[in-house]
Amino acid sequence: MPADSSSLSGQGQTVCVTGAGGFIASWIVKLLLEKGYSVRGTVRDPADPKNSHLMELEGAQERLTLCKADLLDYESLQEAIQECDGVFHTASPVTDDPEQMVEPAVNGTKNVIMAAAEAKVRRVVFTSSIGTVYMDPNRSPDVVVDESCWSDLEFCKNTKNWYCYGKTVAEQDAWDVAGKKGVDLVVVNPVLVIGPLLQPTVNASTIHILKYLTGSVKTYANSVQAYVHVRDAALAHILVFETPSASGRYICSERMLHRGEVVEILAKFFPEYPIPTKCSDEKNPRKQPYKLTNQKIKDLGIEFIPVKQCLYETVKSLQEKNHLTIPKQAEDSVKNH
Repeated sequence: MPADSSSLSGQGQTVCVTGAGGFIASWIVKLLLEKGYSVRGTVRDPADPKNSHLMELEGAQERLTLCKADLLDYESLQEAIQECDGVFHTASPVTDDPEQMVEPAVNGTKNVIMAAAEAKVRRVVFTSSIGTVYMDPNRSPDVVVDESCWSDLEFCKNTKNWYCYGKTVAEQDAWDVAGKKGVDLVVVNPVLVIGPLLQPTVNASTIHILKYLTGSVKTYANSVQAYVHVRDAALAHILVFETPSASGRYICSERMLHRGEVVEILAKFFPEYPIPTKCSDEKNPRKQPYKLTNQKIKDLGIEFIPVKQCLYETVKSLQEKNHLTIPKQAEDSVKNH
């Protein structure tokens, strides 16, 4: 079981979740409502149907308010955050376009922390990324990647990885602004987040799994990736908010898999799909995972959902939301049993 979600009640507390309609944010909102918090979720347009899933969550009618806000509009953030006990800053673009990524990620985060300082909130929890931690070509494979590691900005720039660049600059600036403004900041650095979708649209990390099931890719890459269930990523945010002694950064990861292992798991669960069996890089040895520790977040009492279950639930969710058709032969076999 995950850590006991009833250990600290949210009753009587109001918190703000930025970018509330997003994949991780929707789960944070869901878990906060379940714990009795009143939640203000910032979205660009509260009337947009893509946010309607939030108002269907248990407790939403009584304790969820959707606020129209933009990360680059300070006054709108100020209005959403005033009188809040805490802020979960999850809103961030996910793109490799430098113009769309860097400014909103960096300036948006500064604005949130400034507004939180003004509102005198108890704590800000910021959703960063493993992308701010592990991108370092000079790191020895024997080094364990932990919360003290930072991505190399020059390397991110040179490889045009603007997502990792933007997230790293945003996190470093967040620490800087929080220090100057006296804001209690705690950061969660999730790896690739998968699991059931609450929102109607497919997000970037889920597309990574979806492409292996649709036949759109014929091979898998010779690369490794760490994975975590979306519920665990959301729970980690709430744990670090509620644990007075929590501080610094928290890597949020269940385990690392080679893409070859991912497709093997998918093929076992869902043999009816055209899942690739060949690596795009057959000539070179299989890439070895780097050493990544999740001990710091585990010490707060989280027990991670195994990655096999994450993959299974991701596919089931894609089917339920009609993002993935069930092949006819699979449907027929279900009917005949």
